[in-house]
Amino acid sequence: MRDFSTGHRKGPAGFDRVLMAVTATFLSLAATSAIAQSGPAKSPADLAIDAAIPLPEPANLPPPTASDFKLPEAAATAPTAEPKKEEAAAPSAPATTATIPPAATTPATAAPATAAATPSAAPAAGPVTAAPAVAAADQPVADKLRDLIASKGARYFDRKNERTAVENFYKDRNYAPLWSDAGAVTARAKSVIARLKDAGSEGLNPNDYPIPDFSVSAGPDAQADAELKLTESMLDYARHAQSGRMHWSRVSADISYPEHPVDPVEVLINVSTAKDASAALDGYNPPHKGYQALKVKLAALRGVTEDTSKQVAEGDTLKFVKPTKKNPNPAVAEDPRVPVLRAKLNITENADDTHYDAKVADAVRKFQANNDLKATGILDNATVRALNGPKSDRQIDIVRANMERWRWLPRELGAKALGDAYVILNIPDYTLKLMHNGKQVWTTRVVVGKPGTHATPLLTETMKFITVNPTWNVPPSIIYNEYLPALAQDPTVLDRMGLKLARAADGSVRISQPPGEANALGRIRFNFPNKFLVYQHDTPDKNLFAKEERAFSHGCMRVQNPDQYAANLLSIALPKEGYTPEKIKGLYGRGELNINFPTPIPVNITYQTAFVDDAGKLEFRKDIYGRDAKVISMLKGSEGKDMETVVSHAQPNYVRPTGNVRIPGDSYASNGPSFFERLFGAPTPPPAPVRGQRRVVR
Repeated sequence: MRDFSTGHRKGPAGFDRVLMAVTATFLSLAATSAIAQSGPAKSPADLAIDAAIPLPEPANLPPPTASDFKLPEAAATAPTAEPKKEEAAAPSAPATTATIPPAATTPATAAPATAAATPSAAPAAGPVTAAPAVAAADQPVADKLRDLIASKGARYFDRKNERTAVENFYKDRNYAPLWSDAGAVTARAKSVIARLKDAGSEGLNPNDYPIPDFSVSAGPDAQADAELKLTESMLDYARHAQSGRMHWSRVSADISYPEHPVDPVEVLINVSTAKDASAALDGYNPPHKGYQALKVKLAALRGVTEDTSKQVAEGDTLKFVKPTKKNPNPAVAEDPRVPVLRAKLNITENADDTHYDAKVADAVRKFQANNDLKATGILDNATVRALNGPKSDRQIDIVRANMERWRWLPRELGAKALGDAYVILNIPDYTLKLMHNGKQVWTTRVVVGKPGTHATPLLTETMKFITVNPTWNVPPSIIYNEYLPALAQDPTVLDRMGLKLARAADGSVRISQPPGEANALGRIRFNFPNKFLVYQHDTPDKNLFAKEERAFSHGCMRVQNPDQYAANLLSIALPKEGYTPEKIKGLYGRGELNINFPTPIPVNITYQTAFVDDAGKLEFRKDIYGRDAKVISMLKGSEGKDMETVVSHAQPNYVRPTGNVRIPGDSYASNGPSFFERLFGAPTPPPAPVRGQRRVVR
């Protein structure tokens, strides 16, 4: 019943209207009824009724009938009548306050009555959306769906969150099928099926998303089974499109990107309500321009048939001889195959020239380097065969691997508060780019880690500050693997290198290099704290930037023009401070100086062996860390289907047991900052040491 002291409403739906009718009828009959009594004044409850329910004119409201006691199931499907003026002023009263007689209540209608019992918060609120009624032709399928989900849901959906989402989704629909109507496949289902069949265009495998048979003659059992199988395939596609066909931890221990899993509830609602279900499902693929450009190139590679007239014929070996002092004008090899070779290598200048000149030889050298051939610049038959094919198969595999790696990256690469500013570094291309407002504002060459244990990790973190005149705190791995053995051979080696050696309170050896021009970090360090303890920095070894392949570091990234990099970063992070390269250079000295970013700038370290350049050309780079082979193998199914499971890797061990290491000038510090604190200048201590492979950084 209604609690008039609080205004809360309780009971079955529709009683307010009944109460109004009964009250009006009673008042209209009170004056003439033989049993009417003048009685005392109205009770507080009667006055409350009068105040709470404005009474309509008796002539406008007929006496109650049996229909007034029916539950609102019919009202939920019938058109709503336009309210009268006097009724429009009254509060909406979908809630009920009386007990419906048992004879009027059936199990089939009890659930809608409960759903309609929630009071409206505002008079203008629309009608409560009830679960759709199941068409008679679909009821057998709905019944089978209810049974299948309850008894065998785990057979279709092995992830608990997906299983729960599906259970609630179909329950809210009264188990009405989504993909079929009276046994016929719906337009929505056809749209989703078309997207799943076209999964290859996204670098995914259509076989991972089987399409069930919605045969009308199959019966309710098969129809319900097909319904859940298509829902399963749709959720699988959305999950793979959003986060990747495999988890990045399965590829390598030195990869760490933020998780961005798909929400199955959101997928079910999105696809089931969108005007274009195919487009809604496609929206879970990466939005990045780099990914979309690769998708276009993948379509071209898959659709192009090899034109044999454009193949380079095998023949004599062609070599370009560089001029020397002894031979300033060497003969340039000439061959009728060279024009075809120029076209194959996209050399448009002097397209009909038959000379195997320096430009052609350089293009051949780059092709060899990108295709696991010895980069000699000499055209031999092995190179010719690689040029001719199987062109598309290998390139398709590489493009698919790179599209998969794009899925690992965050959907938002930049900081919205800074005009979507971010840094993206491509390891195989040895380049770093600074993006702002959707455009590249600066780029530079970089040196990255050596292949093997020194490889630069793949990660996304935020740059929080830069350090001018940094101190280089030598990582323990370098101390124990390189410097202490050298010190054992030559006790003066550290002094000659300008390094200082000390022992910490825990007995560990510390080696550092004070700020200065010869510092291994150069004049600037760019800090984005991460579990791998890598960063970007200047370097005194400027000559390395002139090399084509620049994998020489212990894991950190050396930047060619650090003063320009710092000025461009600070112009975004601190636009009012007027930082320029000259102002940055003016800060060079002997003391460390940290410049904090009020809003951190994301740094994305990627591994793109295939990408589309600014001119729209598909570029390939050498797989210096051998990552493509692992990803391609998994995409082709050799690793099985359970590739999304996270693989646990032991964290790097940054502390080497001291043992009985004897070093010249042994000294012990009472207390001091941890390695992580000394490395980044931040108060966060390093993780507790655990057994595992030790990462070498710098």
